[in-house]
Amino acid sequence: MAAATSERPFRLGLTGGIGSGKSTVGMRLAQCGAVLIDADAISRSLTAAGGAALPAIARVFGNDLIDENGALNRSRMRELVFANAQTRQQLEGILHPLIAAQTQQQYAAAVAANCKLVVHDIPLLVESVRWRQELDGVLVVDCRESTQVDRVMARNGLSADTVQSIMTAQASRAQRLAAADWVLYNDEGVTIEALDAFTDQIAAWFGL
Repeated sequence: MAAATSERPFRLGLTGGIGSGKSTVGMRLAQCGAVLIDADAISRSLTAAGGAALPAIARVFGNDLIDENGALNRSRMRELVFANAQTRQQLEGILHPLIAAQTQQQYAAAVAANCKLVVHDIPLLVESVRWRQELDGVLVVDCRESTQVDRVMARNGLSADTVQSIMTAQASRAQRLAAADWVLYNDEGVTIEALDAFTDQIAAWFGL
């Protein structure tokens, strides 16, 4: 774990498996005064109607991957990505450079604003080769895999098999924990109030 210098904010990587509560923790840290750079939010903007990634996606995968509103057909793309590793690599090849460019712009703005803490919300942080080298520390939001399945089924209406396939495509729980500098446990029985309180303690540790 590296230390931030006085010239720049601490760069905290935030990750966790689907259904872990990672996004909730990220939003709470932002409420406490951190700058949140959300890779998923950037990706969604790139693939929304008029998004910068859509021309390349249509060129590589065909216009049937663009829905009637002019945005990425997420359910169709999800099926292709989880069925074929090469398709996932092709999609990442389109999105990752664009996400990296927007991330750098947002980080530069945080530096200019003298922010103390920049939180990089990165679902696939552990799977990435480059990200770990650019961060000062990693916070993992953790829960049991059975809890992940239950939460995502309830939240998204997906089948257990579909949720399990998404989890299989991500790093394992053990891999995430091995990459962590800090772990925030958010399993069944942890209320949103308790999760907020734990997150506030982390924010206070960073001087927020």
